[in-house]
Amino acid sequence: MKKAEIPQHIVDTAMSLAAEKGWRDVSLADISSSAKIPLAKIHDLFPSKRAILTYISSSVDNQVTDDEDGDRLEQSAKDRLFDLLMNRFDALQSYKVGLASVVHDGCRDPFMGISYLYNLRHSMALVLEVAGLSTSGIRGVIRIKVLSLLYIKIFQVWLHDDSVDLSKTMSALDKGLERIDTWARRCSRSGGHEKSAHAL
Repeated sequence: MKKAEIPQHIVDTAMSLAAEKGWRDVSLADISSSAKIPLAKIHDLFPSKRAILTYISSSVDNQVTDDEDGDRLEQSAKDRLFDLLMNRFDALQSYKVGLASVVHDGCRDPFMGISYLYNLRHSMALVLEVAGLSTSGIRGVIRIKVLSLLYIKIFQVWLHDDSVDLSKTMSALDKGLERIDTWARRCSRSGGHEKSAHAL
């Protein structure tokens, strides 16, 4: 195995074990044994299981950035966000069963939940910026919070979406973004601003 492939191999092993026995019961020693990589090496790369989740989140964030398309800015804000968020779900697809275990155990572990929400805020801010929507100021803070809440809701739909094309996830995301867009446009009009493509 090439050195550059080791981190991903560790992550894949961790997610497989999470799917098999539950994230809470998986230890770094378990991962070491299954991945056939010395525990010291794993600890150097991932000093905690939380670091593994951060790695997954960062990897997906990088994919969102790498997939940046200049032509996307010609679409509506709603369509840009839809494409970017669906790209995230596609990137996470291979980890779905393992992440379901992480979410289940995270509900019983406040510290894990707080850590996840911190990563989520960063990821949603990145999605907004790539979509051409500023995250600066009060409006930016609101955008991040609203998109984070929507993502958490759609994430639950995705976890239980067994359709080949993720049609349930796409439908729920489209409806959620439509509601947000409608709300944003109403707020813009009530504030005396003209309707714009950047209502979100």
